[in-house]
Amino acid sequence: MTDTVVAVGAGQVSAVLARTLRRRKFDGRIVLVGAEPHRPYQRPPLSKEYLVDGDDEDLYLLPEQWCADKDVELLLGTPVTGLDVAGRSVTLADGRTIGADAIVLATGGRARRLPDVEGDRILYLRTLDDAGRLDQLLQPGARLVVVGGGFIGSEVAAAGRARGAEVTLVEMLEQPLARVLGTQLGAVCAQVHVRGGVQLRLGQPVESIVQSGDVVRVRVGDETLEADVVVVGVGIEPNVELADAAGLKVDNGIVVDEQLRTGAPGIYAAGDVANVHHPLYGKSLRVEHFDAASKQGAVVANNILGRESTFADPYWFWSDQYDLNLQYTGHATSWDRVVLRGSLDDLAFTAFYLEDGVVRAAFAIERGDDIAAAGQLVAAQARPDPEALADVDTDLFDLLEGE
Repeated sequence: MTDTVVAVGAGQVSAVLARTLRRRKFDGRIVLVGAEPHRPYQRPPLSKEYLVDGDDEDLYLLPEQWCADKDVELLLGTPVTGLDVAGRSVTLADGRTIGADAIVLATGGRARRLPDVEGDRILYLRTLDDAGRLDQLLQPGARLVVVGGGFIGSEVAAAGRARGAEVTLVEMLEQPLARVLGTQLGAVCAQVHVRGGVQLRLGQPVESIVQSGDVVRVRVGDETLEADVVVVGVGIEPNVELADAAGLKVDNGIVVDEQLRTGAPGIYAAGDVANVHHPLYGKSLRVEHFDAASKQGAVVANNILGRESTFADPYWFWSDQYDLNLQYTGHATSWDRVVLRGSLDDLAFTAFYLEDGVVRAAFAIERGDDIAAAGQLVAAQARPDPEALADVDTDLFDLLEGE
């Protein structure tokens, strides 16, 4: 019998967890404990629409009235300092202890910081407060340098241009997003930035970042870039300290099985912090996707209630840059063939990543309808005819027949 559920971390996972528990008629106590002072909110808009228009109205996931009506307790601005696995309880920074029948670790991650780089105009975008600070500095005509050409850095660069800033994007790899998409498709993304008015510095590591007064100087190779604000987007580090101190298994995140269970009864982990054994890919993976966090929150809720549920989703995420929508599904760290459907020149295409004939992932610009089918092809480990994949007249769902 489960009477009390405590979620450590008050973000996407915890919001979905609470909603799912109440929808499933769970009438016990639900406590969401968050270190930030804000109600659970969405992180993806922080580098997209929120950064463009500064409107936080649609960010929040759980309305205050809903929490009151559904009797969901929010303990905000209250870090958890201790986890007792055997006693199944958490200790808060103010000294309180909360016991629970189920504890969900949804502690997320923190922005990876560059060593010995400090300054109030050198920013990392992870939290709502981070976005608020950037919003203040990102004025028309401001000189913005973005370090890191991944999805966050690319979105910040695009948002900066939308705000009228002069933007330079610095990426140490040959192309933006090359690690995920490969150099061919990374080059397409580079051209998207060029078309949007961004200056690129590619294949060059940052030598130093130094703030002097209101000016930040970024040394890239033999060049020094002067900026009014610098945003560093070089990934996140999972917040595993609480789990590690409690003796849970930690390896690039908190290690859990496909049902999001740690090695301790009644203790789960989900979201950015969880290194999940994925039955589709046959290995443990830690991903930082909004959609995965949502689905994992639901999986945990179902398992707490005895509705056995497995996380086997092939993954999906999206990015909005300039006037374009980008989507990706699957997981591919290697491939031996890329099949293109649509037009690279028109920036309306889907790229399928195949390994030994199996669809492992797909990336699309302005062809979101393809991605729904592509996700099912990945989940089915389908081996479709490459010519059919490339043919824009092929109904991709037809390629699932017989899988």
